[in-house]
Amino acid sequence: MNPLFRTDAEIAVPHGAGCRCALHGRRLFTGALVAGAAFPALAQKDPDGVRGDVGRESQFSKLVPAEEVEAAAQQQYTQMKREAAQQRALAPDNNDQVVRLRTIAQRLIPFTEGWNARARRWQWEVNLIGSQQLNAFCMPGGKIAFYYGILQQLQLTDDETATIMGHEMAHALREHARERMGKTAATRIGASVLSSVLGLGGTGDALLNMGSQLLTLKFSRDDESEADIVGMDLAARAGYDPRAGVTLWQKMLQASKGAPPQFLSTHPAGQTRIREIEAKLPKVEPLYARADKPPRKFGPPPPAARK
Repeated sequence: MNPLFRTDAEIAVPHGAGCRCALHGRRLFTGALVAGAAFPALAQKDPDGVRGDVGRESQFSKLVPAEEVEAAAQQQYTQMKREAAQQRALAPDNNDQVVRLRTIAQRLIPFTEGWNARARRWQWEVNLIGSQQLNAFCMPGGKIAFYYGILQQLQLTDDETATIMGHEMAHALREHARERMGKTAATRIGASVLSSVLGLGGTGDALLNMGSQLLTLKFSRDDESEADIVGMDLAARAGYDPRAGVTLWQKMLQASKGAPPQFLSTHPAGQTRIREIEAKLPKVEPLYARADKPPRKFGPPPPAARK
């Protein structure tokens, strides 16, 4: 039987269910999302944090139009929601954990524009998938999904959840998918398809083919490291403790028995990762100290019953 999300109740799903089907549900009210979180952003327009540690936009990104990548992401996201609806693997809008995720997103979104001016026009969406995978993602254009398993199995605090969300947002803000698609166009597809991408004909077919990579795309180690530090910056400015990155990784190592989970599979693991996070804390802790803190605290889902 397919997993079923129940309103205001624990989501019961078999291990691994819904791994390829994702989201369905009403689109978030984007205006309300941004407006509801706008006030914390007013106090933090300074250029501090880790901005100096992040390089310039990759030249490869310019080979693929941002509008085309975001359109491809929207198409895939819509398809995932449709499949999730059919499999009843979707959390409704009033589910406790959906409310939690969207509340955290409300606080992070106002700070995204500082990393990518296009983010002000994105139609942000946040949804929860009925799967026991330890996974989360943010597609180009601000299409976010969390898997129930990562919230339940790791018993994530709000600070840890914000750390993951910031990390995934950072991939979209830094346009890592667009960059990798540009590299693919330049190194694998060849001059004919590259010409199509640049608007010389056949653009739709080229982007459709590359857009299919968005769900299976694996980022490089450098991309993951960059997403880590940008995500810490976002979370700290939004009032979430950046030290949660350390406890988060400790939980992930324990849950995955030393191997990184799927959504961080290319990142250095273990103490290496923790040292990298700790090295950046002095730059983001002042942001957290000055930030308005969330007025409401949430909790993780009930832990799964032991067999």
